[in-house]
Amino acid sequence: MKVLVTGVGGQLGYDVMNELANRDIQCIGTDILPESKIFENYVQLDITDAEAVFNAINDIKPDAVIHCAAWTAVDAAEDEENKPKVKAINENGPLNLAKACKAVDAKMINISTDYVFDGLGVTPWDPDSKEYAPINYYGETKLGGELAVSRTLEKYFIVRIAWVFGKNGKNFVKTMLNVGRTHDEVRVVNDQIGTPTYTYDLARLLVDMILTDKYGYYHVTNEGGYISWYDFTCEIYKLAGLNTKVIPVTTEEYGLSKAKRPANSRLDKSKLTENGYKPLPDWKDALERYLKEINYGTDKSN
Repeated sequence: MKVLVTGVGGQLGYDVMNELANRDIQCIGTDILPESKIFENYVQLDITDAEAVFNAINDIKPDAVIHCAAWTAVDAAEDEENKPKVKAINENGPLNLAKACKAVDAKMINISTDYVFDGLGVTPWDPDSKEYAPINYYGETKLGGELAVSRTLEKYFIVRIAWVFGKNGKNFVKTMLNVGRTHDEVRVVNDQIGTPTYTYDLARLLVDMILTDKYGYYHVTNEGGYISWYDFTCEIYKLAGLNTKVIPVTTEEYGLSKAKRPANSRLDKSKLTENGYKPLPDWKDALERYLKEINYGTDKSN
């Protein structure tokens, strides 16, 4: 099998490439910048350029594409000057890839988010629910990308994830570690509920998935139940040995951000086991392994 991976300069794409290589699966990484050439098999590619995408995939002829590239700066996506670019990356990019995949009969995994829903209530979101109601522009464009893929291809997986952290990039864990080293206390919201996702673990599942033909919509996070960002922060500091005081606050008390955030990011992952996929490990276990991966405790420069 030959697999093309987009966004290999980011957290997830980086781990997916390494997982494929570890299994001796032929893989080609792509990203928009030449300095992202961190893998031997690398092709610079702008996913918003339909002709370039078609030519690259027609030349490479992958059996599968794992699409990890995205605009993920949620607040910046609300700025009017950024919206055309956000739409081009999150909607047009998946469409360009899907059309090219169809031309060479390749299967595709498209990474998405719980932000396609309205984030209300307490019921975990069903992966096959069509109750779409994005509450910000980022979510709106990610939904557009989902629909572009599902309407173009038959051989597709749409995988929604949440609260992502990994080695190769910025994330909540790294931010909280930096804050914890420089502040005596930190205020963190306790009324937004979900579960973290470690890209190292997610990459393993995505490779498992691409080797099958059990197509459709899936929700994936680590196991261990639903928690708040406050709970997550407390565990980060506990495992990191930091004494920073964590003060729980509501979203309203914390203050409005440019983009609305979902209160309910609970994802129903039962479809994974129903289709024979192995769930991700407990998020606490994942966090502990992640802190070791980034050498936290021995290298405080992270």
